[in-house]
Amino acid sequence: MITLIDQALLDQVCAEAAASPRRRKNRNFHPRDDSPGHRLLNAMQPDSYIPPHRHLDPDKDETFVVLRGLLGLVLFDDAGGVARSVRIGTAAHGLAGNPRRGQATAIGVDIPHGTWHTAVALEPDTVFLEAKAGPYLPFTAAERAPWAPAENSPDAAAYLAVIKAMVLADDWPGDA
Repeated sequence: MITLIDQALLDQVCAEAAASPRRRKNRNFHPRDDSPGHRLLNAMQPDSYIPPHRHLDPDKDETFVVLRGLLGLVLFDDAGGVARSVRIGTAAHGLAGNPRRGQATAIGVDIPHGTWHTAVALEPDTVFLEAKAGPYLPFTAAERAPWAPAENSPDAAAYLAVIKAMVLADDWPGDA
């Protein structure tokens, strides 16, 4: 049986993300966590925090393609400094009062394994298609960023706000 990726499915997964305590929701197309290929929709709300991380397995490059909304991707160096910031979206998004601010620079991204990164929703109901190798394994200590707050920690919301502001800054050269 096929699964259509249509507006109704995007609406459904966005509603599930909005109702989730983590403010995001995956819709897996792969049948099991141990499947060799993982394909999924990832719906996020702007207050969802994914701690910066990396995938050390050489088979775990990740590809994101935004289907709805606007996603900020931030890449970090090993010390937690921001190496690059890009906006990924379905169209030339702009925020009120400033048509350039918030514009997407691409519709997708391929992230090599070993790259420290995080993604933030810059608009409500942002959805991206994610593809990477399986199986699913929890992050190891070496894959969690020691310089970033953990999810649900007292500092997580403030860190997310700083990351989002950086992605949306007009003078940030990382998306040029």
